[in-house]
Amino acid sequence: MDWGMDNRVARMFPPATGRSVMLAVDHGYFMGPTRHLEDPKATIAPLLPYADAVAVTRGVLRTSIDPASRTAILLRVSGGATILKEDLSDEAITTSMRDALRLNVSAVALSVFVGSPHEHQSLTNLATLVNAGEDAGMPVMAITAVGKELEKRDARYLALACRVSAEIGARLVKTYYCEGFSKVVEGCPVPIVVAGGPKLDSEEAALELARNAIDEGAKGIDMGRNIWQSPRPVAMLKALRAIVHDGASVRDALALLPPEKAASKARAPSVAA
Repeated sequence: MDWGMDNRVARMFPPATGRSVMLAVDHGYFMGPTRHLEDPKATIAPLLPYADAVAVTRGVLRTSIDPASRTAILLRVSGGATILKEDLSDEAITTSMRDALRLNVSAVALSVFVGSPHEHQSLTNLATLVNAGEDAGMPVMAITAVGKELEKRDARYLALACRVSAEIGARLVKTYYCEGFSKVVEGCPVPIVVAGGPKLDSEEAALELARNAIDEGAKGIDMGRNIWQSPRPVAMLKALRAIVHDGASVRDALALLPPEKAASKARAPSVAA
């Protein structure tokens, strides 16, 4: 990689561990003001210091993130469909590489929908973005989206989607954890980060997902709802950092979470206020 590309990747993956804890807050581009992300600035601000990178759209970046922040920015640049559509795969590139450079982001990301009605469109979108990224020294992350078809999250499908994305030229791939995940990693020649997906039943389940993913070869996690829909989001993000960067066990990470009642009181506004 040239220096610029290498530098941008290093912003997201601290060299001390070569791993990354990414905070996903780009859900509004197709979900609108989803629960606990109604006010993105209020949600992001307390979490930002503890994330290695934050995934956002340019609208939220410009309105909701302090330009003085040192956290790396992963810019979502695809869109064009909302949850009102049955088929979420009908996406296009919505942000130019020129704007991504103007915003000084560390990487750009778009979804690919392998096996969907718009598979060809999403993969050629990726190729177009990679071509622009290589010219600009900008890493491209491919996100192996499954739309509303969560049953697609098996090793055979994800291995195919990740490998195709890497073959087209994505420098990074974001995918789901699954049974046999190590096979997905083995078949993908670029670093993989793991999505949290929909809110899991418990914080312990989210921590177990992260621990298993790292143990099986993931280079990081990119979680959203399992952090900011937690009753104690900052503590949850710190617990995930302990797993990814410090090698903590799930048990040790759980010990970093305060009792829920105390956490809820801490979030509530004071009477004096």
